Amino acid sequence: MKKIVLTLVFVPLAAVLLHAQDSDRRDVRSGNRKFDKGEFREAIVDYQKALLRDSTSFAASYNLANALYRMENYQEASSVLDTIAGQAPASEHASDYYFNKGNTAVALKNYSAAVDAYREALLRNPGDMEAKENYVYARKKLEDQQNNQNNQDQQDNQDQNDRNQNDQDNGGNDDRNQDQQNDDQDGNDGQDQNQNQDQNQPQSGQQPQISKQAAQQMLNAIMAKEKETQDKVKKEKAAVMKSKQKEKNW
Repeated sequence: MKKIVLTLVFVPLAAVLLHAQDSDRRDVRSGNRKFDKGEFREAIVDYQKALLRDSTSFAASYNLANALYRMENYQEASSVLDTIAGQAPASEHASDYYFNKGNTAVALKNYSAAVDAYREALLRNPGDMEAKENYVYARKKLEDQQNNQNNQDQQDNQDQNDRNQNDQDNGGNDDRNQDQQNDDQDGNDGQDQNQNQDQNQPQSGQQPQISKQAAQQMLNAIMAKEKETQDKVKKEKAAVMKSKQKEKNW
């Protein structure tokens, strides 16, 4: 593929310059001389002066865009070409205009616009081999760009699906973790409750704890019972002794 180089068409524009004002023509011609010397910045100044005198000058705008392109100011060059888009189709230099428009679009990687511009150039000059080569080049770049975009869209969709799946998986894990925490909490609550019950109940082999007052009451009851028993035993002994005495008297 031949390297795309902006075609500069100054000689055919001479006819256009004849219809311009003398002052405009002087500025444009001055710009052309500087352009030929590679003094693009100075040429731009002259073309802009011409446009200040006549904003509709096709020659000044066309050559200004060429100088901006050489300065690699592609976006501004494209904007200047847009200002004469209405004049270009009727111009005898329409083919060159669309060719340059295509080159500028390629520099901006706007391959769709480049394909359209080269097509317009070929419609007006089917024998332009440079326009044909550039048209094929731009179409290939456009196809590659579209394929890359489709691949990127598919990758983005896959990444989004993966993120959604991860979110769902993490949501399930959270539910399971919550259930486990609830189970653990229930188990801990039951264990705590059993421990509380165990603490309230006397342990095996241990006597229940009683208050001092209850213990004193129990001791008093035991002593009273013991006294009652002793009194009963004494009465029984006295009765036996009395009976024996009677037997001896008999």
